[in-house]
Amino acid sequence: MVTPLSYFLCFLPLHLELLCWLSHKVQTGAHFYSPVSYYTTTNMANRGPAYGLSREVQSKIDKKYDPELEERLVEWIVAQCGPGVGRPAPDKTGFQKWLKDGCVLCELINSLHGANKPIKAIKTSSMAFKQMEQISMFLKAAESYGVIKTDMFQTVDLYESKDLAAVQRTLLALGSLAVTKDDGNYKGDPNWFPKKSQENKREFSEGQLNEGRNVIGLQMGTNRGASQAGMTGYGRPRQIINNP
Repeated sequence: MVTPLSYFLCFLPLHLELLCWLSHKVQTGAHFYSPVSYYTTTNMANRGPAYGLSREVQSKIDKKYDPELEERLVEWIVAQCGPGVGRPAPDKTGFQKWLKDGCVLCELINSLHGANKPIKAIKTSSMAFKQMEQISMFLKAAESYGVIKTDMFQTVDLYESKDLAAVQRTLLALGSLAVTKDDGNYKGDPNWFPKKSQENKREFSEGQLNEGRNVIGLQMGTNRGASQAGMTGYGRPRQIINNP
């Protein structure tokens, strides 16, 4: 027979765990629905290495990382933000550690806005949720700058080094957009990034539009009129005639 006391004791550990989690949320000041939650940061910090199929997938993702693009991105970030941001070790691990806390990324996006900086306070912190919060602030500011969502990496891609190639794609799209805008805030070699194609409107006069209506489909792209010269009817056999 299940008594109320035994029922309460059965779920007591779950209640205590929930109370501890809520207490931590109140102490850290994190919102209840914040994407950077206590569970997320704890789970990310304690996640072990991948094995089997997960390791194979991770290996394929790591092969997409471009060391040459890394050098170009580092040169641009240093030129854009100044020597105060330092330089990473010349490998993928150094690049990830350089950007992991989000400070360099926030400095980068602020430098592209001139006086109207989107991120007001940039603080160095060893706390996981603070570092991920600054990465999220950079992603939000980059999206407002014009980077499309399909070019954006996720916080876990950088913080856990899950997909550093996606981080490179985001920075490449950001640099390309900065070169295209040409608002005076971009610093560095413009040839480092491809310039995006821009709209090129054409204005036609009423006479040109009227002339276009007089052209039939067979005359598109040619300066000759449509005719049946050289055409033969269907089903007609080949004519072999011995002309003297």
